[in-house]
Amino acid sequence: MLAVICFGVRSLAVVVADLIGERLQSNADQIGRLLVARHFANSASRVGSSGNSVIPQVVNDTLTQTMPQTDKPNYFGVFVTFARNSLIRDMTFRSNFLLDCVSSLSWLLMNLGFYLIVFHHVKSIGVATGWEQNEFYVFLATTWLINSLVQAFLMPNAQEFSELIRTGGLDFALLKPIDTQFLISFRKVEWSSLSNFFLGLIILAYAMFQLSYRADPAWSIGPGIVVLYFAYIACGIVLLYCLMICLAATSIWLGRNQSLYDFWFYITNFSRYPMEIYEAGWGIPLWYAFTFAIPVLVVVNVPARIMAQPLVPKHPWEWGLMAFAPIATIISLIFSRWVFQRALKSYTSASS
Repeated sequence: MLAVICFGVRSLAVVVADLIGERLQSNADQIGRLLVARHFANSASRVGSSGNSVIPQVVNDTLTQTMPQTDKPNYFGVFVTFARNSLIRDMTFRSNFLLDCVSSLSWLLMNLGFYLIVFHHVKSIGVATGWEQNEFYVFLATTWLINSLVQAFLMPNAQEFSELIRTGGLDFALLKPIDTQFLISFRKVEWSSLSNFFLGLIILAYAMFQLSYRADPAWSIGPGIVVLYFAYIACGIVLLYCLMICLAATSIWLGRNQSLYDFWFYITNFSRYPMEIYEAGWGIPLWYAFTFAIPVLVVVNVPARIMAQPLVPKHPWEWGLMAFAPIATIISLIFSRWVFQRALKSYTSASS
């Protein structure tokens, strides 16, 4: 299975890279026409200033077609450009890209093997929690889906933020006619991390197939559940992004924050398990802290519960948790934006 997934990811990446190459050639031709047009425009302007000529209409047409007249940047277009450039970079070193995919998948398969051993000895995680083997595989797959997207699109940029501050790269980012937070958040994509996403989909499909035979309590799925599942996955990704950008922003005050990934791992480690394990003892204050103060427990638990349905009917606190998740997402977005803007006001450039 691992070899098939790696081969499929590599083949897809090669095809996309070829298509991107054709698009880049088209863009290069367009840029060439723009440069020629500018050359003629400058020449014609110099001649026109002496009264002998004016700029030809064809030059005006070329400039109009190649230089879009807009004051606002196309954020989606900028993101696509970043993703395309990252893919080209990865395809330049295809062996390294393949090794990264194999390494990531091997780590996930070892985790899967660990839980296979666990469920060989126990029937469920906790007593009367509903998290039996197939239900937990839905939880595990949801964790992989969310983490793979975060590691592919967000983590590489957050890790390099302190380096931008140290080298003065943030100075140039602040001069760009685009939102600085957007620019430093999405300028790099680690495509190899998406191999985990595809393995997560396979485990999710397998677990759902097994759950379709569950009789007591009966498991059912519909379009509404699927929509809610992916909507809450999006909420989880946004919550992790907000935590990440707050941690990255501290680099402005601290100068360097190389321990970002370690601290990130310590915090998000609490979200990798069902929240029922925090029901007693020292787990209770942790449950409150990582549900309401730093809501990482909401990230995976809510979408996984919607899909796996470990408890039927749902308990009242589960409905409350579903209502709390989007509220926590909005509050986290506002707070993280405020922290980032506050940090930027304290920035004094690398040369000062």
